[in-house]
Amino acid sequence: MLGLPRSTEVNRRVAKEKLYANATLTTQLRDVIKVQIESVIWRNKLANGTVGVATGETVKEIQVFEVALRQRELDKRILPVIAKAIPYKILFVLTFGDEAQSWMEASGIFYNTDWFLHDKFTLKFEGLNLDAVYENLIRQIAGGRLGTEGDISEAVDCDKRRQILERKIAALEKKVLREKQFNRQVELNGELKRLRTELEVLIR
Repeated sequence: MLGLPRSTEVNRRVAKEKLYANATLTTQLRDVIKVQIESVIWRNKLANGTVGVATGETVKEIQVFEVALRQRELDKRILPVIAKAIPYKILFVLTFGDEAQSWMEASGIFYNTDWFLHDKFTLKFEGLNLDAVYENLIRQIAGGRLGTEGDISEAVDCDKRRQILERKIAALEKKVLREKQFNRQVELNGELKRLRTELEVLIR
C-alpha cells in the first residue's frame, strides 16, 4: 500500500494482549480496543539497516503499524497510549474496508490525513536521514498545517496558537451576532479585528 522496499517488511501481528501489557490502559480503553480494532500488524521498520538512510539525531527508527478497524473511526485516546508504550516514531495506518488514513505524532499532537481508497493512498518517504524522513512525513500528514520548512516543534506550537485563535474568533463572531447594544458591538468588533490581524500575522 505504501510502496516501501521489501527489506523494510516485518508483517508481524501484534497481539492485543501485548498492547495491554506494554501500555497503561484503563479497563474502559481495553474494552474500546476490543470493540473498535480488528487487528494490529507491524508492517514495516524504517532504519539504517532496512532502507539505507542514515539514523537521525532524534529519530533512530520509524515503525509502520497497520490498525484494521471494525468501524470507520477510532477513539482518539488509543493511538497516544500505544505510541507512548513504544520507544520509536510510529506511522499509524488505519484501514477500514478499502479505505485507509494515516496518523502520526509531533510534539504531543497527533495529525492525520483524510480517508483515501487504498490505491489512492500515498506518502513520500524522502530525506537524507531519518530525522528528515520523519519531518517530511508529518508535514504531508498534517496537510500544510506545519508549513514546509523550519523546526517541527516550533511549527506545532504555531499550529496550536492558530487553533486557539480560530476558536476565539469563532466564539467572538457568535457573540457579536447576539449582542444588541451598539457600543458593545463596536467593542467586540474591535477585539475581533485584533484577533484576525494576529491570525494573519501568524499564518504568513
